[in-house]
Amino acid sequence: MLNPIRRGINRRSLMAALVVIAGLAAMPFPASAQQDPLPSWNDGAAKQAIIRLVTATTTKDSTDFVEPADRIAVFDQDGTIWAEHPLYSQALFALDRIATMAPQHPEWKDTEPFQSVLANDSAAISKFSEKDWLEIVTVTHSGMSTAEFETLVKDWLPRSSNPILKRPVTDLVYVPMLEVMSYLRANDFRTYIVTGGGQEFVRPYANAVYGIPREQIVGSSTVTNYEYKDGKPVLMREPKMFFVDDGVGKAVGINMFIGKRPLIAFGNSDGDRQMLEWTTAGDGARLGLLVLHDDAVREFAYGPANGLPDTKVGAFSQSLMDEAASRKWTVISMKNDWARIFAEPK
Repeated sequence: MLNPIRRGINRRSLMAALVVIAGLAAMPFPASAQQDPLPSWNDGAAKQAIIRLVTATTTKDSTDFVEPADRIAVFDQDGTIWAEHPLYSQALFALDRIATMAPQHPEWKDTEPFQSVLANDSAAISKFSEKDWLEIVTVTHSGMSTAEFETLVKDWLPRSSNPILKRPVTDLVYVPMLEVMSYLRANDFRTYIVTGGGQEFVRPYANAVYGIPREQIVGSSTVTNYEYKDGKPVLMREPKMFFVDDGVGKAVGINMFIGKRPLIAFGNSDGDRQMLEWTTAGDGARLGLLVLHDDAVREFAYGPANGLPDTKVGAFSQSLMDEAASRKWTVISMKNDWARIFAEPK
């Protein structure tokens, strides 16, 4: 959860990889209750739905009151709380790793899919199959300890660059969503990231970027083995998937790793459908929200819902839009609902 580079990759192949960061602190909640808790949101149905849900579930004499221990909110990551075009950040990380590892693999110069990556051939990359991406992810994300992988992610983040927006991936976090997370936490909600990307890719930067501790990250993961290296125990990443946290996997992952049904869920694509279904099927006040990328000026415009350009990265289908209408989920228009999208460059 692909433009020139977008086409041959889908969220499932990238999932075999697993996404990173390290900047941008979470937005502080206003000290005064009179202050607007969501200042980067324009007044409208989306903003009011969020405030209404929080008010209903935190007001003691409300029939929808929920004890703090059960106040849980879940957020998809790619395309929901940070930019995912023209490629998922974890895909950019994988391609960069190929260039870094190339001197140790001279055979790659004559072997696909590595040859096209090293030649920076975007036309060829756009035609990569799922098998091609799986091969790239396998060689760049396994054969090392979990600690070594986290170090690679942390080292890459500051020098990462979105190919179109020309900013580090950690700069491309949506300010309105940071405000929502802070608003929810100020009202005793626990906020979780539930992503199709790699759990161990997100953990290193989640707290610094979103204010979410690493233990509240639910994501795709590889098989890990307990081994000894230089006499010390290590967890080694194997070239095999353990859990894919996308589509139906998101509902399963929420139950497996959180153990409670959320009250509110934010997504942006077909891969988030089941997460919103599972969340809003519970009793009492519930809220499902989907971010629609319809702002080609400040970010990107893609769907294909509502006649927007088609994409294989974070696709928001018309069937998902129709389901949102039938289930009364709230669709957030980036163009109309957000007064600003990104923080100013530092």
